[in-house]
Amino acid sequence: MRIAIVVDIRLYREGLAQALAREGIEVVATAADGSAGVACVASTQPDIALLDMAMLDSLSTVRTLAAQAPQVRVVALGVPETDGHVLACIEAGVAGYVPRDGSLETLVATLMGVDRGEVLCSPRIIGSLFRRVAELATQPQPPLERLTVRELEILELIDQGLTNKEIARRLCIELSTVKNHVHNILEKLQVRRRADAAAWMVNGWRGRRRPEDLEPHPQTNLDRLIHGGRR
Repeated sequence: MRIAIVVDIRLYREGLAQALAREGIEVVATAADGSAGVACVASTQPDIALLDMAMLDSLSTVRTLAAQAPQVRVVALGVPETDGHVLACIEAGVAGYVPRDGSLETLVATLMGVDRGEVLCSPRIIGSLFRRVAELATQPQPPLERLTVRELEILELIDQGLTNKEIARRLCIELSTVKNHVHNILEKLQVRRRADAAAWMVNGWRGRRRPEDLEPHPQTNLDRLIHGGRR
């Protein structure tokens, strides 16, 4: 396990590095603020970035790391164990957290757990997460959010004026497959015509998933789609 530490207090930062080294955890980089932390993560590519949430713009730094280095898991350090604080960290993109009263043993266990793809948290926080997921499940899903990545690709090509045959050639798929996708797009957007579906690209762009969640087909230009449907 290779760790980068992002903490603005030097004594705290150096103490953590020494303590983790004694536990057999390799600290490959340290940084004193969020921007330096993003830079050192980019250059060293650690497995985990340990980030002090008491720093200025810490949540923004988490979001930047999640967008620019999604393969690096972020562990939030010094999180007040309240529903609001923990949920904010999770929604920003952390893979685990250590509460303010957490010990070195808690920190090491959290790092080891995150390295295995696990999360350590209290039963109360787990209950809050269940309630949050239930709330999200009851919220109506925006029409474009119902489309798959492939359907979004085809909708982009429809908006460019391509016919079904041209889309099939562009994506190297069967014409019948394109027709099925177009049928599903019209049904999900609750429109009857291809032109009405294409209009969603500009007029109905609401609640889209984050651009980094897309896995564009290499033969399809999704730049305009990713940037909010603007030409």
